[in-house]
Amino acid sequence: MSAVAIPLMLVLPALWNGYPLLQWDTGGYLARWYEGYLVPSRSTVFGLYLHFGQDSNFWINMGIQALATLWIVQLTLRVFDILRPWPLTAISLALILTTALPWLASTLLTDIFTGLSVLALFILVVHGSRISTIEKWSLFAFTAFAASTHSATLAVLLGLCGAGWIAVPFLRGRIAVSGLLQGSLTLVAGAAMLLSANFALSGQLAWTPGGYGVAFGRMLQDGIVKRYLDDHCPQQKLKLCPYRNELPATADRFLWGSSIFNTLGRFKGLNDEMGLIVRQSLVEYPLRQAEAAIVATAQQLVLVGTGEGTNVWIGHTYGIIERYLPAQVKPMRAAYQQNHDIDFPAINRLHVPVALGSMLAVAAIFAMAIWRRRLDDLTLLAATVTLALLGNAFVCGVISGPHDRYGARLAWVASFVALIALVRHFVRSDEAETSLPP
Repeated sequence: MSAVAIPLMLVLPALWNGYPLLQWDTGGYLARWYEGYLVPSRSTVFGLYLHFGQDSNFWINMGIQALATLWIVQLTLRVFDILRPWPLTAISLALILTTALPWLASTLLTDIFTGLSVLALFILVVHGSRISTIEKWSLFAFTAFAASTHSATLAVLLGLCGAGWIAVPFLRGRIAVSGLLQGSLTLVAGAAMLLSANFALSGQLAWTPGGYGVAFGRMLQDGIVKRYLDDHCPQQKLKLCPYRNELPATADRFLWGSSIFNTLGRFKGLNDEMGLIVRQSLVEYPLRQAEAAIVATAQQLVLVGTGEGTNVWIGHTYGIIERYLPAQVKPMRAAYQQNHDIDFPAINRLHVPVALGSMLAVAAIFAMAIWRRRLDDLTLLAATVTLALLGNAFVCGVISGPHDRYGARLAWVASFVALIALVRHFVRSDEAETSLPP
């Protein structure tokens, strides 16, 4: 019963909407199959994944996302010896009702795979000996795919593997070197997957572009670009010099709004100049960059609201669907998302405090375990998720700038860990009471 009910509840927002939820970035991924060239921050692997499900109006993708979520949640519970049926149902229901998880699973975006890949990597590295060979290979393929869908996800997983290699000599055999090697190889496989897809679709054996442009946007928002232009425009003939007093206040308005960026040729026209400014600014203003990085990381840690980029006018995505999938225009336009505002402020009155409280709880579990010098499987999971949250905040906050979307895609995992700790506490209490003599 749970195997049917839980996946349906995980995509309940999409079912209620009448069409999978769309986001501003969705169109850029979807267009990769049709346009045959690389664009910044849009994985061709995820584009192929969307293309695979498009003939079903993307309901195949919804099914994959729901079933993958159920699979990894139940597998995580299994390696923690939470084998009774009721915890899976209770934990799944709690996550569906109080976190962003069902909204992530119901959206045609890479975000659902970020949190799932952190859990998949943890199981593969720490508990590989407790799962079957088929499950190992499935987790390997899933983690590689997730890493290939977004550079930030790859960076977070890379950071976790790096932390694992640093910590393994001090963990008294709690992490097998073979498991850590397998986990690390998933990232190699993910990178190879992305390069292969890029070559197949564009003829270029190249990484997905856009790193400099995104970093430039964050530096513009922090005032570093303006300072660089003020310092160098008298000597350097840069395209942006005549417009340095007209730059938008935010990265989003510069990169995705109607700004001078469009006039100067967008990424094609400005990429080299943006790269120059980014590199030189790192060298010339290290203290300013460090201060901005710390502030951006701290801001990103507390930005965990559900629904960013979903409840707005997403003209680019609409245009891509109209151009390449005209048969889907009618159901897409009829969906609730395109006709009414979804009340995310009301939803976030619950989701945000739950997310922040869960993150604090997981950090507390990790800190308490270090204080007591306890190194069990829950400590390792809490450590993994704490490092993932910090790494995600650093990567996304520093490079892209703080956004609720980046925090929400991992915060639900903290809630999951807190629920595992709670269930284990009650299960052990019940077992202790049962074992008492009459």
